[in-house]
Amino acid sequence: QPKRKAAFGSVGRRIPYRILHVINQDGESLGNMHRAEALKLMDQHGLKLVLLRENVEPPVYRLMTGQQIHEEQLKLAEKKKANPKPGVVQKELSFSSAIAKNDLETKTKQIAQWIERKHHVKVTIRQAK
Repeated sequence: QPKRKAAFGSVGRRIPYRILHVINQDGESLGNMHRAEALKLMDQHGLKLVLLRENVEPPVYRLMTGQQIHEEQLKLAEKKKANPKPGVVQKELSFSSAIAKNDLETKTKQIAQWIERKHHVKVTIRQAK
């Protein structure tokens, strides 16, 4: 599988499409324009062109400041952390701090098996009375 794209597709000057739909930094549509016009607009305002949707015709780009790009990347990272990856199983194990030696050994073996199977393991230890 080829390397996955960054959080945002082409940022800046590398634009493979000739005709683009451009949105300004305030979210207003500027309509369809040629790549050269969009690059000129980008240079005039000191902004960057960021690919939002490429599966539409023409692809949608947005003019953004570096700060806006950074904030969007942080939002995407938060969403990615919140949603576990499909196919990854998370196992949870909870036990008391007064656990017997045999029980502890059994549970550690179970945790080792889960880790070998590439499961995410969460261990909670409760304080004994």
